[in-house]
Amino acid sequence: MLGVLGGMGPMATVDFMGKVVRNTPAACDQDHIRMIVCSAADIPDRTAAILGEGPDPFPAMRDTLRRLEAAGARRIAIPCNTAHRWHAALQAETSLPILHIVDAVADALAGGMGDRIGVLATRGTIAAGIYRERLAARGFTCRTPDAAGQAEVTRAIRLVKAGHSAKGGHLAEAHTILAGQAEALMAAGCSRIVMACTEIPVALASVEGPLGTALVDATEALARACVQICLQDDAGPSLARAA
Repeated sequence: MLGVLGGMGPMATVDFMGKVVRNTPAACDQDHIRMIVCSAADIPDRTAAILGEGPDPFPAMRDTLRRLEAAGARRIAIPCNTAHRWHAALQAETSLPILHIVDAVADALAGGMGDRIGVLATRGTIAAGIYRERLAARGFTCRTPDAAGQAEVTRAIRLVKAGHSAKGGHLAEAHTILAGQAEALMAAGCSRIVMACTEIPVALASVEGPLGTALVDATEALARACVQICLQDDAGPSLARAA
């Protein structure tokens, strides 16, 4: 059973679960992967903690991890990029494998054209070097927006977290901002743009054309990695029989 340490934010968690379902080769309900989800929306802000502006979210994440363990999870996914700043610390607290979202993204990038990758993410993800360091180990270089562009990305992420309807509301504004920043990174020579915050794919879901082709959805990559590993797990056959 896949444990989802979610709530960071709630809409991104729901988006991730939908992608797990859509990426599972299933002919009926019983073919799908069982998930146990804790949408712990009370976990303190990760970016604020990284920037020294808020409380440490690790204790709350650790408590949520323990709830998932107690509920019978066998593997853990965290559909929040910035929370991976604490991936190693969380992994040290459990024998359950915790999939790393950047590893899933690196696998998705492998074999593509170009090694210069644009990254749209929170200030915390960028400051912590979560993508820069892990992708560099796989031969990629990262480029992020300039200071003014990053401020706009931050504003767009907050708009998505507000959870308003896409029909003329906050999501539509976030879409315009993020599409513009992604296009700027492409103009700067990036062959692909990683949507490295789980709110960003929610806002850019309808993008098509050359930009749509260049976008890499970190949430989608993590979902596919979860499906693959869960189906390969020793418990895979029993999952298909579970009601």
